[in-house]
Amino acid sequence: MLPRPVPAALARREARADEVEDLVALLLEHSDSPREAAAAIAETVAVACLGDNHLWQDLQLGSRTELSALMSWWFPALARKNSGDMKWKKFLYKQLCEREQILICKSPSCAVCCDHALCFGPEDGTRPVMAAA
Repeated sequence: MLPRPVPAALARREARADEVEDLVALLLEHSDSPREAAAAIAETVAVACLGDNHLWQDLQLGSRTELSALMSWWFPALARKNSGDMKWKKFLYKQLCEREQILICKSPSCAVCCDHALCFGPEDGTRPVMAAA
């Protein structure tokens, strides 16, 4: 069971309601679980996406492995789409951008992108070092 959102997360949710709704819709489109239960999990994941840390940290999970298991259980079709094991928050936003035909990536392919390590690298709980622009 996921933790309840803290007040700061609820304030972010209000300020970015459209974004949360888009994320919830994306997640629910890829769920085959009972709608009410999946909607509660989708809302929690969407609000956590607004946090500043890795998604698994903002969900107060123990590791990225736990997050991947959660995604596979509740949103299996979406989890299968993340075949390259992209970091979940990046993957979700990339899915939203692709839906709207917004190309935000620097390269036409992840394999040749200079930011590959930021999207696919390990998530050990430390903040990634951002490359100079």
